[in-house]
Order: sequence, then structure tokens, then C-alpha cells
Amino acid sequence: MTAPAAVRAGVARAAVGASRERWRTSWEARALIMCTAALVAFGVATLYSASAMVAMQSGFASTHFLTRQLAGIAVGLVLFVLAAKQDAEWWRDAAWPLMLGALVLMLLCVLPFTRAIAPPIHGSRRFLFGGSIQPSEYAKLAVIAWTAMLTVKKGEQLRRLTKGMLPILLVVGALAVLAALEPDLSVAVYYLLLMGVILFAGGVRIGHFVFLGLIAMPVLWSQVQRLQYVLERLLGFTEAGAVHREVNFQLQQSLIAVGSGGLFGVGYGEGRQQYGFLPLPYNDFIGGNIGEEWGFIGLTGVTLLFAAYCWLGFRIAAQARTPFQRLLAIGVTFTMVTTAYLHLGVAIGLLPTTGLTLPFISYGRSNLLLSMLMTGILVNIGSANERVYGESATDPMRVAPGVAR
Repeated sequence: MTAPAAVRAGVARAAVGASRERWRTSWEARALIMCTAALVAFGVATLYSASAMVAMQSGFASTHFLTRQLAGIAVGLVLFVLAAKQDAEWWRDAAWPLMLGALVLMLLCVLPFTRAIAPPIHGSRRFLFGGSIQPSEYAKLAVIAWTAMLTVKKGEQLRRLTKGMLPILLVVGALAVLAALEPDLSVAVYYLLLMGVILFAGGVRIGHFVFLGLIAMPVLWSQVQRLQYVLERLLGFTEAGAVHREVNFQLQQSLIAVGSGGLFGVGYGEGRQQYGFLPLPYNDFIGGNIGEEWGFIGLTGVTLLFAAYCWLGFRIAAQARTPFQRLLAIGVTFTMVTTAYLHLGVAIGLLPTTGLTLPFISYGRSNLLLSMLMTGILVNIGSANERVYGESATDPMRVAPGVAR
């Protein structure tokens, strides 16, 4: 066979392989989009039912929270499309700006002279500009991208504590300290957990986790004792101490809602807990509203949708074309799914109250925009191989592997 004929044969084989590869790698991205669309649609319906009465009691129209959430979905769709089209390797270059931006925004929340733009809301300073921006949500993406970038960059040095894990811990630890000062200890611990998951996936020694964990436990316990509300929630969850009934009021009302829902629920819009019994039924405890109106079937459906999101996300991570994209996909999937399951665990009484929202469903545009953005990143990673192989199949200057020019 002549050289040009060999090249044409190699390109043809590459085209067939590319077609198969496109089918193998692109269906996860399409399924992830469908899963996300189902969660968003269900979230819109659930949010309206959970927030209509609260809005009217506050002097607003029944659609007050719904229209604001729909505006957030519109912006989120734009972010989703941009992230899905932007090469995921771009986030590697943006890792440092993301981390520095997150540190600055988190610092603005806790400085004593920034109360005009970061006033206390429900006892903590977690929001900027009247509650329109929650820096701690966007900082999750910074932790994911920055940790993944450094994990890949350090390579074998990652297995050395002083040059590998410790420098990463210092920067993410500073972000966690700022979160604890808001105060928001659950988010501070979550940053460290998220960092640990990415480092573990990147090959850090387990002994380093054990060593640093033993050192951190006394510090963490001292912070729990200093933050009285955290200690009361932990004691209230275990029904120890005289204050547990007051502290666990939200949890008790959520359990009443879930229990009254039974197997099939009381019906859409028929829930009673949003009449003022369950605080924040459209946000921190929207899982209780789902349990009341949609019953065990509704909660199971949401759980299965996030399980599908998890499965698809980790499949995309396994097929990522670069180590950075693999770690990025792992971090994004872990964040989305664990946040959802922590929320549902709190709603049904399996976990202490943490204040985490339910992605795509709870009211809150910061979390909604972040969720749409991170899903777009996953879709891009899932379809990256499709574009790469597609170019190699059609570009006449590219040659199939194993074929000499």
C-alpha cells in the first residue's frame, strides 16, 4: 500500500473510531442536561408552592420568590451555555484569579468597616449588597479549580507533606477561616472536605490526612465550643441539653411535614407547614415541603435524580481527556451531590441542621447560578473528546495513530 493510501486508510479508521467515541462520550453529557432540566422544572413548581404563602404574609405577590428565581434561571442558562462551550482547560488558567477573588469577597464579608455592604442577616454576615451575592457559594468553584490545578502541577511532589499538601491546605484553610468568621462553620468544614477529596483523587498519601486530621480535631472542637449556636445544634440533634427543643424547632417542623406526607404526599399546594410553621420552607428546608406535598415518592424521585447526576458526573470524570479535567469533574460532581444529600439528610432528621440549600430547587440565586455554571463545566468535559476526535477525523493534516506521515 502506498503512503497516501495508508494515510487515507488511517484517516478512515480514525473517522470510524471517532464516530464510536462520540457516541460513547456524548450521551453522558446529554443525559446530564436532561437530568438537570428535570431538577430545575421540579424546583420551579416546588418553590412556588413553598413560597407563595410566605410571600403574601410578607406583603408581596404570591409569585414574588418565583419571578426572582426565574430571573436567576435565565441568567443561569446563559452561564450554563457559556461554560458548556468554553474549553474546561480554561479553568486551569483562571484558578488563581478565582481563588484570589474568593478570598477578597470573603474578606469583605467579615471586615468590621464593611457592614454597609455586608450587613448581618439571620445572625451572620454571609451576603454582599443586601443578599444578592453569597461569596461562600462561588468560593466552592475556586476551591475546586485551584486545588485541581495545583494537584496536577505538583505531580510527584504531592506525596511530600511540606511541598505537596501543606501549601494547598494553608490557602484553602485561610478561606475556611474567613467562612468560620462569618460565622458559617459548616461551609468552612466543607471547603476542607472538598479539598481533601480532590487531593485524595490526585494521589495524596492517606497518612497525611490522618496526621493533619489528628492535629485539626482539637482546633475544630475549640471552634465548636466557641460558636454557641453550633454546639447547641449538635447537642439538640442528640437531644442532650435543655435547649434542644428551641434549637431544633426547624427540624421538628420539617419532620412533621415529612411524616404527614406519607407515601404519596398531601398534594401539590396542599401543604400546611408553609403557613408559618416551618421557617424558610422555600430555602433551607424545602426538602420538608417536598416530603409533605409529594411524600416518600417525591423525596425518592429527587434522590434518584441526584444519584443519576452523580453517576453521570463520575463517568464524565473517568473519560476526561486531561488529569486536570478529571479532578475538576470529580470536584464539581462531589459538590453538587453531597450538598443535595446533606440537605435531604437534614430535612428527614438524619443530620444536624446545617443550612445548606438543595441545588436547582431551593430559592437562592447564588447557589442556582453556581449549580448551572458547574453543570455546564461538566457538560463541556463530557463532550470534549467529541470535539477533539471529530477534528482529528475531518482534518486532512491529522494522521491516525500508528500511521507515518
